[in-house]
Amino acid sequence: MQKADASPFWDALPFSPTGAQRRAVEEILTDMSGETSMNRLLQGDVGSGKTLVALMSMLLAVDNGFQACMMAPTEILARQHFSTISRMLEGMDVKVAVLTGASKAKERRASLEGIASGEVDILIGTHALIEDRVQFANLGFVVIDEQHRFGVEQRARLWTKNEQPPHILVMTATPIPRTLAMTLYGDLDVSVIDELPPGRRPIK
Repeated sequence: MQKADASPFWDALPFSPTGAQRRAVEEILTDMSGETSMNRLLQGDVGSGKTLVALMSMLLAVDNGFQACMMAPTEILARQHFSTISRMLEGMDVKVAVLTGASKAKERRASLEGIASGEVDILIGTHALIEDRVQFANLGFVVIDEQHRFGVEQRARLWTKNEQPPHILVMTATPIPRTLAMTLYGDLDVSVIDELPPGRRPIK
């Protein structure tokens, strides 16, 4: 992907992002413009703004002509991400869809047809995203939330959704031992959001 300018996306927000969020997005953009697929961990406390960083990254992929997806471990979290992201993108020409194991037939059909045709830009869902019938037109960016809740094989299934392996961003609120081990062995680059948005109280 070409190195894109995130400024227009930041300017469209009704609030100012933190310096840590801007730094994380720039690190991700640098990776995305490289010759190899990104494999990066985004670590930050609950409420630090990881979802916004993920959304900005997905938008930049969409701006480069690719599709993006976000996989969450539960139906509730996937629906929450879908609601939050849809609200943030209100008024923008970006099509977002949701797909979970509990999706009704009409919603499931619309999501599957939309991603296969390229009409859907961002797909948000659960493990349902790794099913064989989920075929993207041009998947270029994958976000995996609470990555420790997924197995290696589950994550790897998303890499096969395009001939060119997509960029991978995994997110976690807790630096758990397995995550640290993956980092130490060099499988993941790391971005840390160490700054809470104004008005957010520290998590106890």
